[in-house]
Amino acid sequence: MATKSGSPHFGSDHDGDHPDRTDEWEALRQRYLLPPGDRPASTARGVHHQALISSDVATTIDFYQGLLGFPLTELFENRDYEGSTHFFFDIGNGNALAFFDFPGLGLDEYTEVLGGHHHLAISISRDNWEEAKRKLTDAGVETYEVGGTSIYFAGPDGERLELISDPLGEMYGMTVL
Repeated sequence: MATKSGSPHFGSDHDGDHPDRTDEWEALRQRYLLPPGDRPASTARGVHHQALISSDVATTIDFYQGLLGFPLTELFENRDYEGSTHFFFDIGNGNALAFFDFPGLGLDEYTEVLGGHHHLAISISRDNWEEAKRKLTDAGVETYEVGGTSIYFAGPDGERLELISDPLGEMYGMTVL
């Protein structure tokens, strides 16, 4: 199951100049990053859902439920656009990934823009990560692996995705939450 759109490029060998920003990052940490015990509680309860756009409902369901193993949990008409489907997948831990289709709207293919979606990272167990990696390869989906814990790839409409075997709240051996 190759993606409809060409796979986006992942990794720094595909793009422009990469200056050393170590000092800038340290200055930002010093200015904004509070020690864990000093951080206030978040005002949010969690991600209710992230909504992406689908060009074909059945293809999207086949990819996310059939290939990645995220169960479809609901499907109904979008309240904001008559004739549009709003459908949801369970991505674990009480989180949902949602999609809309917008028939007749004539949308262009995925493009990365400032303020837009770069990628969605979904944590899965190491065993499920290995199985997903195999299934993506067998389905002909181009992947880009980083650090032995992350697989980047594109969904059926070019949306960038990452499956990461690090536990929630951790990334590359660091606690991020």
